[in-house]
Amino acid sequence: MGRFVARRLLQMIPVFLGTTALIFFMVHVLPGDPVAAMWGDKAADPAQLAAKRHQLGLDQPLLQQYVTYMGHLLTGDFGTTMGQRKVIDVISAAMPVTVRLTLMAFGVEVVFGVLIGLFAGLRRGKAFDKGTLVITLLLISIPVPVLGFLFQTVFADQLKLVTPTVQDSMNFGQLLLPAVVLGSLSLAYVARLTRTSIVENVRADYMRTAVAKGLPRRRVIGTHLLRNSMIPVITFLGTDLGALMGGAIVTESIFNVKGVGNAMYHAINQSDGATVSGFVAVLVLVFLAASLIVDLLYAVLDPRIRYA
Repeated sequence: MGRFVARRLLQMIPVFLGTTALIFFMVHVLPGDPVAAMWGDKAADPAQLAAKRHQLGLDQPLLQQYVTYMGHLLTGDFGTTMGQRKVIDVISAAMPVTVRLTLMAFGVEVVFGVLIGLFAGLRRGKAFDKGTLVITLLLISIPVPVLGFLFQTVFADQLKLVTPTVQDSMNFGQLLLPAVVLGSLSLAYVARLTRTSIVENVRADYMRTAVAKGLPRRRVIGTHLLRNSMIPVITFLGTDLGALMGGAIVTESIFNVKGVGNAMYHAINQSDGATVSGFVAVLVLVFLAASLIVDLLYAVLDPRIRYA
């Protein structure tokens, strides 16, 4: 297991370098001149533009900019924004909010998705199973912005249970509705994956053996059926954790949550390449860490899996 972990950690290095390089060149080539955009519609003095580019290091060749950026990144320096604020400070302010929102959404999709999928799989062809398939298909079909505005209308405007927008981004109660909206699509996928996996495994030989031994139903389902059915679900959840953090931009915009999505939205509008690159670098690390955890969980869930 130790050799496997070391090998996976080494494999992360080229993935991280390649991803950060791709994003860096995209955000510095495609948006145009970010310095000129700082003046908006006003005409700026060419000398001021040149001085600002030199101050930000944008007058250097692009490859040299990337080498300099990576050198600073490896030391924990994410650079500065166009407003001369440290990117690490922007990340430190936005990341805790998004992490809290993501964990709440992740908890919603894991708990309710697995339970709904389990009950639907055990009741294949019955009313609960058919209802689950219909409802989850509806959740998958509805775009997140539409679902967000629908939840705002019902739970905030009509029922008055919550505020329509988040006033305090660190308040768990106010983040509950955005978390449900953010996790709704993933919840539907988790429920359908769990249901399909349960249906496939409930007729397996090891299940018949467990029943023939006279084991309690709770142990048959919890220890044998559910444990062996969770591998495809765990695979999805591992990749979805990072996707929730990156995909929160829409949900955070709808509910006015001051997190990563909100900060990246403003950075993209301002052509602030340093901020976008910094956030992407952090999200890449989240994806890589989640992928490693998923690989390690395989051996825990299925004893037949062994890593050399």
